Formats: sequence, C-alpha cells, structure tokens
Amino acid sequence: MSTTTEDKETKSAAIEAKLIPIYIMGKKYEVPESLTIMKAMEYAGYKYIRGCGCRGGVCGACSTIYRKPNDYKIYTGLACQTVVEPDMYLTQLPFYPAMRATYNFYDLEGKPEEIFELYPELFRCVACNACTKVCPMDVEVMDYIAALKRGDIKAAAQISFDCIQCGLCASRCMGELPQYHIAQLARRINGTYLTPRAEHLKTMVANIQAGRYKEALEGLKASDEDNLKKLYTGREMEPATAGEDWTPKDSTYL
Repeated sequence: MSTTTEDKETKSAAIEAKLIPIYIMGKKYEVPESLTIMKAMEYAGYKYIRGCGCRGGVCGACSTIYRKPNDYKIYTGLACQTVVEPDMYLTQLPFYPAMRATYNFYDLEGKPEEIFELYPELFRCVACNACTKVCPMDVEVMDYIAALKRGDIKAAAQISFDCIQCGLCASRCMGELPQYHIAQLARRINGTYLTPRAEHLKTMVANIQAGRYKEALEGLKASDEDNLKKLYTGREMEPATAGEDWTPKDSTYL
C-alpha cells in the first residue's frame, strides 16, 4: 500500500503529540500516544497490504492481540479502534485459521440437527465465557452458542447479529469452536428458512421483471454527472422520525 494523503496528515498531526514506546512483532517503535494501533503501525513505517479493511470498526479484518507490561492477561481488540498504550506488545491476526464446515447451503432444510452435524464441536463448549470477553463488538458469544445447543436458531441469529467475523472468539476458545462461522450459518438459515417472506418483496421483484423501472434506469444512465448530483441532492428523504406508514410524495416507482 503506497503512502496516502491520510498517512501524511496522520504524521503531520502527530508531530506535537507525546511519543511512547510500543512493540510491533517484537520490535520497539516510538509512536504518538494518541494514535490507534493501525495508525501507529503506519506511523512506524508499516504499509498495510491486507488486514486494514474498513478502518471503521465494522469489517473485523484488523483483529489484534497484545500484552501490557507486567500483566499476565492477553488483551484483544481491533487495530482501527484500539488506542496504543506505553510498552504494549502487539501482533495482528488478519486471518484466524478456524475450521469452516463444507456444505451446499441449499441442500439444508433449516433444522438444528444440520448445524449439529456440520459443527459437532458445538457441544465441546464448557461455558467459560472467554469468547464473550474478547469480542470487540460486545456480542454475547456464549449465549448464542447456548441457544444453538438448545436448537434455537432464531435466537442465535439475533444474538450474533453484530458479529463482524474477526475470529477473536475462536482464538481464545477452550473447546476450540469456530464460533463466528457457526453464527454465520445460523444467520443464513434464519434469513432463508425461518423468517417469513415479505409480501412487498414479491411485488417489487414482479415489478422489476415486468420492466417497470427500465425507463427510469436508462434515463439515469444517460444523465451527466452534474444532473445525477442534482437528482441525488434534491431527492425526497425519509425523515429520521418517520413512522412505519411513511411513503414519499412521489410514489411512481413504489
């Protein structure tokens, strides 16, 4: 990854900040104390090729493990969100090698027994709650694993909704479960097989297939940039406090 304007601005803004020592992959660096781990690594000269992702605490690509001086505990976090501390030893895990079951999703019927068969290690969970303690999104990981053990896929899907697939839960699991892969399967099953189909979705698909929006799309494709900006900024937006029954004044394409 080449040096970007953002990198230059980060270094420029950090000039006046107090420098603190940190250790990256065992090597000592002096970095501004106000930076996140990700920006501190870039300040130290590292160039991200992978493991940087969204930079906003959403994608889970920058999971990081670190220790503090004179502290037995291993800490975890996202490099794009966690601020550096003096003398921290850190290393990133852009990918955690957890086992993922192989299956054809559309051969499944949405039954709990299918998850049990694909991930029998589910029942190795000893309820230590280490998975929940390391989750950077505060997901109650042990709770959704417990829900799946009871066969409650819907509850597991709801509890794990904010999972960002960083893999830190699996990195600390005594039972060696790939929790985040199991949760992803639960959400897919819930969305495909257990959640009722929305009637308005059928209507929208039928309208698309009938070509109702073709003329409007062709018009947008033929527009120049200035006109597209004008249409975008002038569009009617749903108010933040709108109720469930809100509809736009122009309902031509509803």
